[in-house]
Amino acid sequence: MAVAPNNPLRLAPEDLESIIERALEEARARGASQAEAAVSQDTGLSVSVRLGEVETLEHQRDRSMGITVYFGQRKGSASTADFSPDAVRATVAKACSIARFTAEDACAGLADAALMARSPPDLDLAHPWNVTADRAIEIAKACETAALEFDSRINNSEGASVSTHQGLHVYGNTHGFVGGYPTTSHTVSCVVLAGKGEDMQRDYWYSSSRDWHELEDAEAIGRESARRTIARLDPHKLATRRAPVLFVPEIARGLVGHFAAAIRGSSQYRQSSFLLNSVGQQIFPSGFSIVERPHIPKAMASAPFDDEGVATKDRELIADGVLTGYILSSYSARKLGLKTTGNAGGAHNLIVAANTAGGMPEMLARLGSGLLVTELMGQGINMVTGDYSRGAAGFWVEKGVIQYPVAEITIAGNLRDMFEGIVAVGDDIDTRGGIRTGSILLKEMTIAGD
Repeated sequence: MAVAPNNPLRLAPEDLESIIERALEEARARGASQAEAAVSQDTGLSVSVRLGEVETLEHQRDRSMGITVYFGQRKGSASTADFSPDAVRATVAKACSIARFTAEDACAGLADAALMARSPPDLDLAHPWNVTADRAIEIAKACETAALEFDSRINNSEGASVSTHQGLHVYGNTHGFVGGYPTTSHTVSCVVLAGKGEDMQRDYWYSSSRDWHELEDAEAIGRESARRTIARLDPHKLATRRAPVLFVPEIARGLVGHFAAAIRGSSQYRQSSFLLNSVGQQIFPSGFSIVERPHIPKAMASAPFDDEGVATKDRELIADGVLTGYILSSYSARKLGLKTTGNAGGAHNLIVAANTAGGMPEMLARLGSGLLVTELMGQGINMVTGDYSRGAAGFWVEKGVIQYPVAEITIAGNLRDMFEGIVAVGDDIDTRGGIRTGSILLKEMTIAGD
């Protein structure tokens, strides 16, 4: 594809800053009282193989500029993928035109100037992996081969994949703030199947990191996906009952995600949360803690500032089981009569404190007899009422020892009751995402089976 000289595919940070400054100047010239702009460019490579053959090979090159202008309390936004001066001017003009036709919103506007990140820390978030497509295919094939050779009962595959992405995001506004930082993310994954006829089982494993040097060995990922698949063969059904339930870390992360969604500012001012107006209330058991740590080097959700340029900082969301505050942008904060928490764009590294030493063996001992959940299916969650019902698979445990795999069951409860019923959090913490937690043991849930 032909690219104009003034529209190169890869621009330096100072080039993106220049585009932002040009857009903001144009907005001022058109009479905007405030304006903000963000420019991003992303490149990536993704490959997948299945049964030794290449299935997909994708090169990604995306970029965009978005501009938001304010005429008093009237707001207009527009975006473009063309960074040429004429396109930038036209995009700003379109945003200004839109703003003149929108209704006034008393909560519209930039975040307060005093909150801007003036000395953002370097969080070591960019570690480019200059892997070729041929080498990425070799890695994916080695991963899948290790899985297929793990056990003769592994007889099919959904494939192994390798992906690497790097991006640069720069944000600026008419407070005089302009800042940006590069990021990378890399993943290797594998999914395989075992069994025959109606007793086919599948499972997966993956490794993800900012720094490709810290990815798990590809063959080890393949073997773990196979081990997990074999463990699920010949599943039993359970009779309907109430019993303790233990979520493995990668599943427990979702529970914490539901909590974060419920205390998001937009959920609060729209009154669409089961934790409405819950600041100061006991949400979790005494001793339970969730903190936000935005500045962990190399972490997947680290950020020196949020999407509005507001400096991020450590905070405690749950202290001794009590909710201390919401997750707020400047807009949602104004809607609630509060102050932004530096969370425009979401939370940054939520960490659930462990209260049980040891990993899965110790948590299984705490479980005693009950259900270990390793997979959830469906989206049966009502965020207004907190009602929770999802298909599940995992293992039945007796006296702390796994007895047999189980499938075709549903677990149900209410999220508020589930949070209050947390018995233990393990220190087997999964660090692959923006929520870091170990396995979580709940006192009791309804398990619907035969």
